Amino acid sequence: MTTAPARIARPGPRPAGSRAVLLSARLTSRITDRLLGTALAVAACNPPAALHAPLLVRVLVLGVATAAWWAAPMVDARPVLTSMRWRTFAARRRTTLLPAAAIAVAAATGPAVWLVVCIAALLNAYLLVTDAWTGGATAPPGHPQATPALSAAAATAVVLLAAQAPVADSSWARLPASLAIAATTVCLVLALRARRSPPG
Repeated sequence: MTTAPARIARPGPRPAGSRAVLLSARLTSRITDRLLGTALAVAACNPPAALHAPLLVRVLVLGVATAAWWAAPMVDARPVLTSMRWRTFAARRRTTLLPAAAIAVAAATGPAVWLVVCIAALLNAYLLVTDAWTGGATAPPGHPQATPALSAAAATAVVLLAAQAPVADSSWARLPASLAIAATTVCLVLALRARRSPPG
């Protein structure tokens, strides 16, 4: 006597309600990251000027805030290349693209000095909160938590002071600009080398 093979139960389609709950959970997770990232993006758009701008500009600022809310949460994963598609790359590197885009937008909108200081503080806070190397599961054991914050604050202060130096209208303005670019490149290379070879 033969018995019929048992059928493997397959999970049925998810109900529409569970999809809505899952989407809502994703959009409200890591609220600190989202608030800081959105505030950074909106501040970079120069809100005092945007309030008196045409309707299209205000709609664009709203779109920027929505995109920042999606892109802000920390990606706590090791940098493994999974796909070369732009969509996959952008989703994985979104916590890098968001502050870089905010800096570019702030440079284009020309905010007041007080707003520049606010943007710098928000940028520092956002980078420290979303940095998986210092605060996530990929952080090395025994890594000091205060050092990144102090380094970021000192670097921001130096950049703000250098940006306010009255050399833009002088004939030798390219020299400090070249030195600043070279120093930034060296710091970036050192940071990448430190991440590739953690202590211990």
